[in-house]
Amino acid sequence: ETLQRIVSTLVNKNDEIHNFIDMLNHTISNVQVNSSNAISELDEEFDGLYSVLHEMKGSMANTIQQEEARKIQALQDQLSQCSRALESSEELLELAVQSLDIKNPMELLEAARQIKDSVTVASAFRLSLKPKVSDSMTHMMVDFALEKRMLQAVKFLPVPKAPEIDVAACLVADNCITISWRMPEEDSRIDHFVLEYRKTNFDGLPRLKGEQHWELVDYIKATQYTLSGLKFDTKYMNLRVQACNKAVAGEYSDPVTLETKAFVFSLDSTSSHLNLKVEDTYVEWDPTGGKSQEKIKGKENKNSNTASPKRSTNSPRASARGGRDRFAGESYTVLGDTAVESGQHYWEVRAQKDCKSYSVGVTYRNPGKFDQLGKTNSSWCIHINNWLQTTFSAKHNNKAKTLDIPVPDRIGVYCDFDGGQLSFYNASSKALLHTFRTKFTQPLLPGFMIWCGGLTVSTGLQVPSAVKTLQKSENGLGGSTSSLNNVA
Repeated sequence: ETLQRIVSTLVNKNDEIHNFIDMLNHTISNVQVNSSNAISELDEEFDGLYSVLHEMKGSMANTIQQEEARKIQALQDQLSQCSRALESSEELLELAVQSLDIKNPMELLEAARQIKDSVTVASAFRLSLKPKVSDSMTHMMVDFALEKRMLQAVKFLPVPKAPEIDVAACLVADNCITISWRMPEEDSRIDHFVLEYRKTNFDGLPRLKGEQHWELVDYIKATQYTLSGLKFDTKYMNLRVQACNKAVAGEYSDPVTLETKAFVFSLDSTSSHLNLKVEDTYVEWDPTGGKSQEKIKGKENKNSNTASPKRSTNSPRASARGGRDRFAGESYTVLGDTAVESGQHYWEVRAQKDCKSYSVGVTYRNPGKFDQLGKTNSSWCIHINNWLQTTFSAKHNNKAKTLDIPVPDRIGVYCDFDGGQLSFYNASSKALLHTFRTKFTQPLLPGFMIWCGGLTVSTGLQVPSAVKTLQKSENGLGGSTSSLNNVA
């Protein structure tokens, strides 16, 4: 025995070391990939900075060129005006010189008068001989001293510290997980958080091999997040969080493992009546009398030497079925493949709209092949009959109690094995439909009866918080007991 314990310890340690080596190799690969990504991102940032500077340079150069063109145009306009005035003045000067040669006093006087009038209106005497613009460039006043100091001070943003998951504030309820975390110290540069989660059947640190991939939720702004619409078809959920700023993501928090209690089962096709067609969590009335299933059964018998891993005789589901034969006669029934032996469990059932008759409930193991749900002292159910007119009743030990309430689209089944309670709810509103109170003395199997139509079963559901609240209220007030209750 001592050697067996030592060998067992060594095997476990060997598995742990193998898992750790796989994790180290995976980490090395990630370091290389992340390093390459970081360099690429750095190149993009500096390329973006160069692009901004290049764009600024072009804009400033364009402004200088516009000023140059405006000043040159103004000076050229002045130069043209001066040239025209100079030509006019030179013509007038030549005319004056010629007038000095006139001998006739009257002609000289007339010429002098014309010259005087011309000089009075000459443009040369109205010109400003001061340039309209200076030759200095007013937009050359650029000082990048401050920007240079800022660029020289550019450093990597600090890597955010790993968040700390507040396990006490985490909540698992209503097939949702609310996870809460905090930063070890205030960091105003945190931009968002990233949450990763995955389902697992192992309690403890995440494993690299044989596990599902991490699912990612990105760009979470708050320090709390709720994962909703989950199916708890595994025992646990691994969760971890990392903080990110504008440039870099920090280390992941230490992963936490939250337990996701839920009752998961499938319909046991080996127990079903031949008039029923069963597929995992769906059962449908088969008017062919099971001929199609007989063909399938024949194929299964041919392959009977190969045991299915899912249907292994060592599994709790297989042991729950026992060696009982299929249902027959008018007992159009199929059972679940997993027994309830303790605890509180919840599942839901949805019927097709054209369903004529169906029952939802539980039964002890190994009922008779002709037994119907609710007609024995070892089974409890609610029954819906839509044939001709709708009737809704609770049944046990061949006694029925009419339920004067509308039939819901979905029915929730709550079983408190240890507390001896079986309750049915409107799965949408969580309104209580009926409660059986008894003392369960044997394991219970979910049971379903169907005639004309189909039923879909939803498992992997936790007990809804609204149901828990109703149970506390009902138990606190003593509850309403059914006339069909018994002590088994």
